[in-house]
Parts: sequence; structure tokens; C-alpha cells
Amino acid sequence: MDLDIKTITENYRERVQRIALFDCLYKLQSKKRKDNSQKEVDFFGLGILTLLFFFENMLIRNNKTGSEELADFLYNVNDGEIDLDKEGFEKIAREIIEIFRPPRGTRNSRSFYNWQDRQQQTVEYSILQAGRSDIKTNKQYYKLDDDGLELIFATKEYFSEFQLSISQLLLRKQLEKGEFVSALRQIDEMRIAVETLEERIVKIKQEVQRNILDEKTYKRYKELVEDINNRLTRESDEFEELRGFVKEARDTLFYGIKNEKDERAYKFMVKIQQQLEQVHSFHTVLLQKSVELKTTTLQSAQESLYYVGVDSFNFKQELVSRMFSSPLPLESSKTLAKPFLYLQHNKTWSPLSVFAPQRITNREQENKTVEFMNMKAEDERQKELKAQQQNLRFIGEIVLKAMDGENEITLAEVVDYMAKNNYENILSQPLFAHFFIMLHQKSPLALDNNSHEKEKMLKEVIALLKTRYQRLSVREIPKKLITVRDRFKMQDMAIRLEERNFGL
Repeated sequence: MDLDIKTITENYRERVQRIALFDCLYKLQSKKRKDNSQKEVDFFGLGILTLLFFFENMLIRNNKTGSEELADFLYNVNDGEIDLDKEGFEKIAREIIEIFRPPRGTRNSRSFYNWQDRQQQTVEYSILQAGRSDIKTNKQYYKLDDDGLELIFATKEYFSEFQLSISQLLLRKQLEKGEFVSALRQIDEMRIAVETLEERIVKIKQEVQRNILDEKTYKRYKELVEDINNRLTRESDEFEELRGFVKEARDTLFYGIKNEKDERAYKFMVKIQQQLEQVHSFHTVLLQKSVELKTTTLQSAQESLYYVGVDSFNFKQELVSRMFSSPLPLESSKTLAKPFLYLQHNKTWSPLSVFAPQRITNREQENKTVEFMNMKAEDERQKELKAQQQNLRFIGEIVLKAMDGENEITLAEVVDYMAKNNYENILSQPLFAHFFIMLHQKSPLALDNNSHEKEKMLKEVIALLKTRYQRLSVREIPKKLITVRDRFKMQDMAIRLEERNFGL
């Protein structure tokens, strides 16, 4: 497979400009200075603290931030870590500001060779900008420039945590603009993000099984797993919305084909839909793994933590020796032994029990009969189950006829179809409502061999659908009730079938 050099070098200047924002921090790192105790001063760390100082003051709308205020902040944060006095921190604060905003108002810059335009270029950036000044005290105040804000955001976990959500938004915008090649590349980036997340989940699972030795560690991993599970759930919902958007865009292109250009755009859209389905399927597997990690793995770790504590508890050493070697006072001994004692048991009798219903027959006089198990009962249940399966399959066949080749239909449309095609007797049966309630409870239902064996009531329905479709999902349509044969009302539902991908 040949690499597209034009696509690789696209936006090369913007990438270099983002990387150049870190040059100021590396300039600070290269400074060699020792404090009064002959220890190296961490200029790199002080530079990051400076960025956070200006950012937090921007959030609280404090515009009076200069070198003196920065020096006070660094001095308070230091708390004796760096052996410098107040004047030493004032000097460091001025040097850091000069790195972030060079003297005379010039901007920082970096020269580089642009492999996209094939020429030498220079990018400029400004971390700090001059704000208001106090003429009376001859003070100059500073605030973060746009590049400084971008550098702050680059140091936060925001982009790694929401990378997939951002990619989904970008993909939607690219499709709206008709940038199909960029959309395919965006899907590849989404796939890489999902693979990276899978590696993280596997690593966390191994750490949970290996590192949980106390309650504090267990709570930390529990919060981490819950955050990942919530993130995957949110991303899964966004995937569903994006899939619907892609399907609508594909249908619009299909019905609007007039020339070769439209046909080429439609082929791109089909390829985009297929690759998006693959990424979504991979992401769904990750969501299932995160649920398993949240339930099975964490629960097993908690149980093992309990049994480790039980096994490591030495009753003789922790209790008996402690009680008799001191010896402890009587009250203290009671307090020490109390957690290991049974609760108090008392047998009591209430006079009110004489008014309770009494058994007046003699148990020994009762006729006792011995009967053999009726083997026909099991056969009857199997026959009844088979009949129910066939009835549900028949309703499924009617739904397929009502869909008429489409992949989605509402319950109201199914009811209208059955009323017009002489299926009123089925509408009046409770089994009709039970069928769609079961589908809604099982949604999304994978139409594979595993579900075919697992779902006994829907066995015949799955056998009917699994050759062509891979998944069935049912969702409620809010605030819409439908009346079925004047007998009962139901919430309207949307039934969707996803076709199997048999490859190009």
C-alpha cells in the first residue's frame, strides 16, 4: 500500500507551531543556577507553575498580575523546597517573564523547513502579552496570550480523554463539507484512539489483579474504572448519533446521483460507513470489557482483599496475647473482644401470641399420599414453549413484511400494517405486546449463534433474522402513545435492524 505524501505533510506548519510553544519551557530548563544550598533550581517546573498562575488569575478575572505577584506566588508554593529568599524569587520571576515575553515586545519564533510547501519558513508565538500598567507605582502587568492558553490546554488531560469525542465532531463537520478523504483519515485516527484505550483497559485489568492490597488502592482503581466506563458509554451514544447521520448522508447522496462526481462521492460515503461500523463494533467490545472489568474483576479483587485480611489475622497474637499479656482492665477487655462475639440471643414469649391464628388439626391424623412425578409435565412445557416460539416468529415475519426492505420501522407503522392486512386477531392477543416488550428489554440484541442458544423465547425470531442482519435494537419514542385495538396503550417504539457486512 503506497503512502499519500501529500496527506502526510498536510498542515505541517500548524503542527510545528504547536510544538514550538514548548520551546520556552526548554529554554528555562537549559538555565543552570544553584540556590543558597548549591542545589539546581528547577526552572522548568517554575515555568509551568508560572503558566498555571496566570491561567488561574485569568479565570478569576484578576488583571493585576506582574513580576512581584508572581514572585509572591512562587515563594508561597516553594515552602522551603528551593533555598532562596524573596529577592531571589523576584529575580527568577523577571527572568521567566522575559523568556515568555522577550524584551521590547518582540515575539518568540522558530525557523524550520516546511515539507509541505518545500521552503524555509518561520513561525511566531507569544505566551504572555502586556496588560494594564500602573503609572504611579511603575508596574507592568501581564496576562496569557492565545498561544499561552493553547500551551496550558496542551498540558491538560482534556485532549487525551476526549480525543474520540473530538474526532467524532470533526468527522461530522468534514462530511458536511464534503471532505471525504479527510473523513476517512479521521476514522483511522479514531481507530487508533480505540486501540490505545483497549491497551489501557488491559493494563488496568492486570494492575487490578496484581496491585490491590488495601481498601484505599481498591477505591482508587474503582473510580478509575467507573470513569472509563462512563466515558465509553458517552462515546457509544455519540457513535449511534454519528451512524444515523452517516446513513442519512449516504441515502441523500444515493437519491441525488446525477453524474460521475456524485457517484464517486456516494462510493466514498459507503466506504466511510463501512469503516465507521468497524470502529464502532470495536468500541462496543471495549464497552463490554469495561463493564466486565467494573463488575467481575473489581468484585473478585474486593473478595480476595477480604480473604487476605481474614487469613492474615492471627487470633492468638492479635486478641489473646493483647488481652492477657498487659493485662488489660475489664472494660478495655470487653471493648477489645466485643467485635468478635455473637449478638445476644434471647428466647421470649409474648402473651399476645394466644390471639394469633391457631392450628387445630392434628398433623398425625392428616392423610399422607405418595405420588410419582408426572413426567408429562415437562413434555407439556416444552410443547408450550415451542408454540410460543413459533407464534413470535410469525409476528417477526409480519414485521419484516411491514418493513418492506427498509432497516427501520416504528411500532405504530407495524400496527397500521397489521390492521390493513387482516391481522386484527393477533393485535388483540397479549403476546403481541409481550413480543415488543421483550425486544425492548433485550435491546440491543446480537443476532448470532450465542444469542440463538441463550434466548429461548426468541430462538425462532433470531433464526429468522440472523442470516441477513447482525443486530436488532429497539428504542422508545418519547411522548408518543399508540392504541392497540382499543384494548391497551403502548409507548411507541422504533425497531432497527442492522445488516451484516459481507465485505466489498
